[in-house]
Amino acid sequence: MTDRIHVRCPNLATRLIQTAAELLESRAATRPWIAGPVELGLDPGIGTEGYRIEDGNPGTRILGNDERGLIFGVGRFLRQPGWRGQSVPRRTVRGIYFATHFHNFYHDAPIAEIERYVEDLALWGCNSLSVWFDMHHYQGLGDPAAQAMIARLRAILKAASAVGIRGALTTLANEAYASSPADLRADWTAGHDGYHAPPGGHYHVEICPSKPGGLDLILKYRKEMLQQFADLDIGYVWIWPYDQGGCTCSSCAPWGGNGFLRTARPYAELVRQMLPDAKVVLSTWYFDRFIREEWKAFDRAMGSRKPVWADYLLVDGHTDQFPRYPLEHRVAGGLPLVNFPEISMFGNGPWGGFGAIAAPGRFQKLWDQSAQHLSGGWPYSEGIHEDMNKAVNLQHYWGDQDALETIRQYAAYEFAPQVAEEVAAVACALESLQSHELTPYAHQSAQWPEGKPTDPVYHLPAAQRVGVEATRRTLRCLEQCETELGEAARASWRWRILMIRATLDCELTASSGRSTSRADACFEELVRLYHAQSAEPSVCPPSLRQLERLGLR
Repeated sequence: MTDRIHVRCPNLATRLIQTAAELLESRAATRPWIAGPVELGLDPGIGTEGYRIEDGNPGTRILGNDERGLIFGVGRFLRQPGWRGQSVPRRTVRGIYFATHFHNFYHDAPIAEIERYVEDLALWGCNSLSVWFDMHHYQGLGDPAAQAMIARLRAILKAASAVGIRGALTTLANEAYASSPADLRADWTAGHDGYHAPPGGHYHVEICPSKPGGLDLILKYRKEMLQQFADLDIGYVWIWPYDQGGCTCSSCAPWGGNGFLRTARPYAELVRQMLPDAKVVLSTWYFDRFIREEWKAFDRAMGSRKPVWADYLLVDGHTDQFPRYPLEHRVAGGLPLVNFPEISMFGNGPWGGFGAIAAPGRFQKLWDQSAQHLSGGWPYSEGIHEDMNKAVNLQHYWGDQDALETIRQYAAYEFAPQVAEEVAAVACALESLQSHELTPYAHQSAQWPEGKPTDPVYHLPAAQRVGVEATRRTLRCLEQCETELGEAARASWRWRILMIRATLDCELTASSGRSTSRADACFEELVRLYHAQSAEPSVCPPSLRQLERLGLR
């Protein structure tokens, strides 16, 4: 408890209510504008996961419809201490997907840091967190590396449960281990059966469900995996078609309307048996990308009646346009739709390698296209560099809040109320300059066009088009804001990645993309903040030392 805020929970002592009190006290401790007595309580008449904030006698009273609603109400009070009223979420699913791979932040950061980050997401209204046990790396479930990953994923899901966030498991329909039998493996070639491109991201160990024994092996793998998480609070299991996954053989094509569904249905029935409280989320990711009219084939195969074996249809397309087919047709008997916005990778490579990315305009546009059709979703996250984008999407799910208003609340809460407008303007400026990559892009290959260069070139076409003075204005704005921040805000990773992004934009534009000592120091700081000392090229800030480690310099 701080000297400025006093939290009371009269006659309430459940774990989540005590957690709500602890979150309020710990976050208020570094925010001097949050003060006074606060009473926490429950009022079951508000609406599921909703809250009411009202004047108390004295101070403020925060009431949740339920325990989760109380945590969400605490988050609203922290962002807007003067707000009074009642709020109930409009959408059921308000999630985030953590990609735990490539030695990114989720893969390598200390669990204590991830636990605190999960708490922060709960305060923004997040009620589901999804993780993926990617099997293809391992020889089998008993592989020590596989067990280490399972332990990490369990720790993340337990951290989520501790703040009222339900777990979700991302799974691929026909994924397999590196030791999968070669004679049962799926086809991934193109130029036949309508496939004009092979499935992207295929690891070539996936199993074909059309081969004798193939589906049995898939379900054996699935059952073993589900058993590792069956004692946790798992609210959703995703079944994914592509990237990775898929089979292009004649018996499975078109995958989305054929082999995928023949695999997904018995797998969904297995989920029902082992995790009876979990909802099945059927993904349509990358439909029509590798073979034409896959959406139509899927639609025909699912039929006009709502299937009893699936609960949600996940729809998105990795672009700035929401897929048109499900908006224009009543797909899968009208299953409720959830989205999967890509918030991490667009416009920058390595992902997060240049600091913070914010795109209020991009995600407002996507939301305007699809909001009326959605029951929520899970943004795809590769790390912490797109923290603002998480907040924008979570508040879209909660109540259709305008993206820029969310950025203002974010800045007021994380930095200081007096800099909210300036930081929102900076977020828009950074979005207009968003287009960064190491040239040649390190994630693609180390096959350089004219031999390996001794010094990298950083390509910032949008920033270079508007000129260095525009990037200097953005940096000067943040430098002025910094003079108004407290010590904790100035030192926070959220502020540092924002300052680093503006600094790199300015520095590399002025140097025509050539490395400078100041730029390299920024990259090295990002490595420390992301715990990216062992990161693979796609997620590693491209400092000179890291490029040398990766053999890219």
